[in-house]
Amino acid sequence: MNIVIPDDYASLVKGLDAFALLEGHQVTLYHDAVDDRDVLAERFAEADALVLIRERTRIDDALLARLPRLKLISQTGKVAAHLDLEACTRHGVAVVEGRGSPIAPAELAWALLINARRRLVDAVVAMRQGQWQVDMGERLAGSRLGIWGYGKIGSRLARYARAFEMDVWIWGSEASRARAEADGLEVAPSREALFAESDVVSLNLRLVAATRHLVTFEDLERMKPSALLLNVSRAELIEPGALLAALDAGRPGSAALDVFEREPILDPDHPWLRHPRVLCTPHLGYVERQSYELYFGDAFTHLNDFFAGREVVLADPRVMIAR
Repeated sequence: MNIVIPDDYASLVKGLDAFALLEGHQVTLYHDAVDDRDVLAERFAEADALVLIRERTRIDDALLARLPRLKLISQTGKVAAHLDLEACTRHGVAVVEGRGSPIAPAELAWALLINARRRLVDAVVAMRQGQWQVDMGERLAGSRLGIWGYGKIGSRLARYARAFEMDVWIWGSEASRARAEADGLEVAPSREALFAESDVVSLNLRLVAATRHLVTFEDLERMKPSALLLNVSRAELIEPGALLAALDAGRPGSAALDVFEREPILDPDHPWLRHPRVLCTPHLGYVERQSYELYFGDAFTHLNDFFAGREVVLADPRVMIAR
């Protein structure tokens, strides 16, 4: 089969143990970021299957209409807003998805939190420039972490925070708050209190229609001038322009971000990279070896099973009728 894997930015996929699962297939990898539909249609024209790296490649009805040979999209991780599942079904393209893991994103979130509160990056850069102790950070113990979204990542962050002697409280859906209470955690009395009284607010929500642009400028301006906004989930949880405006207004005092509305960011003069109180990482939450082996192991196994006629769980079983 002709397999295409786009958006392998750092050329990591061929180095995985899981890549051996594609032996016998013709595999083409692309290592740049392209969103031009004409270019994608040309690159994917001969593909029997696409293997998508999380949400990097947008697949819509107009693109699918130009790919009559395509039979399968094997998704690393879960299907999200980047992929029009209904359009895939209409065009007879089967979609399979894999497992996710909360471990690496939670660890990255914690690394960002510690680095931002202790201002370690500024200290390291200054030291390399011949300066000594240019600023003073803040410890975690005794401060309050507010977690919006008590799922697999949010619950893991709560455990980390308690180990670091932080006060933790939770906000989210009724079910989310109930799970937190069952685990012995405090629930914030309101959304307003979560933002106003937390020293760190971590967004750990899935991006769905109900959560898109859920966090507003009014939420952010309630935060303390000393507070940190941490987002390793999705940039689109925050209404466009709200975080930058709030930071410029002094509330919150800082932000640590691993996700952005348009990725990748390659312009060194991008506002997020130039902002003195924002710590950015290039969407590294899931980018580590064990996670990649899990994601691509699933994706390649599902691909082999599909073309061998073995049973696979489809994201939309109706596609078998369409095919």
